[in-house]
Parts: sequence; structure tokens; C-alpha cells
Amino acid sequence: MRTERFTFRGHDGSDLSARLDLPDGAPIATALMAHCFTCGKDIPAARRIAARLAGMGMAVLRFDFTGLGHSQGEFENTSFSTNVADLVAAAQALDARDMRVDVLIGHSLGGAAVLRAAHDIPSVKAVATIGAPFDPGHVTHHFEGALDTIARDGVGEVKLGGRKLRIGQGFVDDISGVKLEQSIATLKPALLVLHAPRDETVGIDSATRIFLHAKHPKSFVTLDDADHLITRAEDAEYAADVIAAWAMRYLDLRRPAPPIGAPEGVTRVTEISPDGYAQDVVASGGKHHIKADEPAAYGGTDRGMSPYQLMAASLGACTSMTLRMYARRKNWPLENVSVDVTHDRMHAQDAPSANGERIDSFRREIWLRGPLDPDQRARLLEIADRCPVHRTLETGARVETVLHEQTAPADIMGNAAE
Repeated sequence: MRTERFTFRGHDGSDLSARLDLPDGAPIATALMAHCFTCGKDIPAARRIAARLAGMGMAVLRFDFTGLGHSQGEFENTSFSTNVADLVAAAQALDARDMRVDVLIGHSLGGAAVLRAAHDIPSVKAVATIGAPFDPGHVTHHFEGALDTIARDGVGEVKLGGRKLRIGQGFVDDISGVKLEQSIATLKPALLVLHAPRDETVGIDSATRIFLHAKHPKSFVTLDDADHLITRAEDAEYAADVIAAWAMRYLDLRRPAPPIGAPEGVTRVTEISPDGYAQDVVASGGKHHIKADEPAAYGGTDRGMSPYQLMAASLGACTSMTLRMYARRKNWPLENVSVDVTHDRMHAQDAPSANGERIDSFRREIWLRGPLDPDQRARLLEIADRCPVHRTLETGARVETVLHEQTAPADIMGNAAE
């Protein structure tokens, strides 16, 4: 994954700071994220979700709303409506770069904002909310002690998340009058609602009301015991996995053509995190996605098959496909094929080829179901050895390796990336 700095004009002309997380190849879709109230684009949940989606082939823009993080402007002059306007401005900036927004993702109050903004971004096909409130006005409960001061002076100071912020009366008036029922009921894109039942900041009843007001297609997924800010890495990764798998059903994916000499396209492996060994594996321009890892005993996090398990899976799948292809051509009564593959390393003196080294050994057990006669079964056993992957493992393959220069990508404003 590579990240570019991205700057665009917000609702009031202020420069808003954003990060555009990009996959290593051409993006298959573009997502726009809205963070939680007074948070920022770089909170762990936003970074992790964006990284996972980029690993799956999507471009993801996350930005600081006006007056927050590295964005210009005065936060005390913002409101829920200006947040919605900033989202629309971000979508327009992406569109100017020929990256139409396909997916909107909103966390907490950002979730409420994307439900409203979706009506003003025609390209959006899917909207996902995480811990979003049905009544955005609930955020005023966090600064009830300052409401009198805000009403008297027009602005007041509140402490949220360990930070002091100035809240204006315009924000209180605007958000108190926001009603999402109509926006949700008339939402055209598909909707995914993710919420944790134990969320103590925004109750699960908000998710229920959002879901019930929406029309189909809509989906509801629980985040189990995740907290409101999705601070645990595994919760953020799970949310990203669900969003990506769900959204693929509704998107017109921009799949790249396979390169010359590689008819099956590029299989791209991207490290999920420098901790452990978990990897994103994407093929067919993002259409197919799995995770690879190592067991905990070998320092991994056991979130996917190990490299040798993937190799065993390749041998087993190719064997089964080859047998099915042959039986279908012969019109034999093969009802089902099942293949078990195990991998081990054996001493060379115990193997057909020597050299005094340890070599890899795969054991393949095949079950053929159906009224096959003995000759047919014997022939299919012979055919199993003609599996292309089997032949590759037996004869070996040439691996050509090219090391790309590691350079800092330039951002779209012509500056070096951070």
C-alpha cells in the first residue's frame, strides 16, 4: 500500500488535509471515509480499515473535517451540515482526479453524515456505517455542562477525548434539528450497518432504527464486543473484511487487464502489518481475496493459511479440477472428488533424489465417489499425476525476481509524501 497526501477545498474554502491510501496496482474502486466526532483521519480505526481496503484493491480517502487535525478553518464555526458539505467536496475532488466515489464509510457521527451526503454524491453504490447514531443530536450529551455557556456567549469550551474544543451555538442548533428518517428511507445505495451491542457511546438501538428505516438492499452485522472507537486491530480488520466483501456485490469494479505474458493476471501479496506475518493476497484485479499467515508457534497471528498450506491447497485444487475435467469429457459417473494434501520435509536418503539435503514431500489422498468401475478408477489415478501443479512441483520452475526501487510517492499537489 502507498499513501499520498491529498489537499482539497472544504465547504468554506479552507484547505482540508487528507490521505489517499492506494493499492499497489490500479484501484478497482474508490471509498471515502468520514471519521467520528472530533476525531481525525489518522485514528487507529480509520488507518487500519483504510489499509485493509487498500490491500484488497480499493483506493481510500480519509480526511480531517474543517478545523480538525491538519485541516484549516475554525472548528467552532462548523456543524453537522458543514461536515456533510465537506464530504461532498471530498467526493468532487476525487471525481476531478477521475476517481468517482463508489463507497461511503462513516464512523459514529461520520456515519450519520454519510447517510445524508450519499444523496449528493450520485456515483455512490454502497454506504457502510460503523457505530452511527440514528439521532445525531445525541452528541450534545457530551457537553451538557457547557450548553448554558454556549447559549449565553455563542461559543463554549468542552473537553472531549482529553482535548479542549470550542463548540459554537450554530453547531448545537444545527445538530439538534437533524432528522435522518427521510434521508435513510430514500437512500438509493445499498446499506451496511455495523454496530457493537456493547457500544456504550452510541447504543445498539440506533443501529436497529437505521436498519428498520432503510429499504433493501440492506445488511446488519454485529461487531460483537468491539468498543465504540474500534481500537482493537482485529475489530478494525474484521470490519474492513466485511465491508469489502459486502460492497463487491454492488460495485462496477474497474478491473485491470492482465499484463502480457501473465494470462491469469497478477497475484498481489501485501503485508497487512509489520507485526507478525499476516498478508493480503489479491488476484483477478481484486475479485478474489484471501489472507496468508503463519501459526502462532512460528511467530504469526494465524489469520490465514501458511505458505505451504497454500501450496498444498494449490496441488489439491488442481488435482480435483483435472479429474473432473477428464471425467466430464469421458462422460463417466464421477459424482464427487475430495483430495487431502499434507506436506512434510524428509531426509534425502529416504527420497528418490539425493544430494544429502532435506526435500519437500507432499502426500495426496484422493476420494472418488460415484459408480465407477475399477478400470475407470485406475485411469483417474493416472490422470491425477497429469495435474499441471503436480508437474510443476515435480519438474521445478524458474523464478525471476525484480527488485523495485523504494521511492517516496509524490502527492497530487506536487509535494513529497510524508
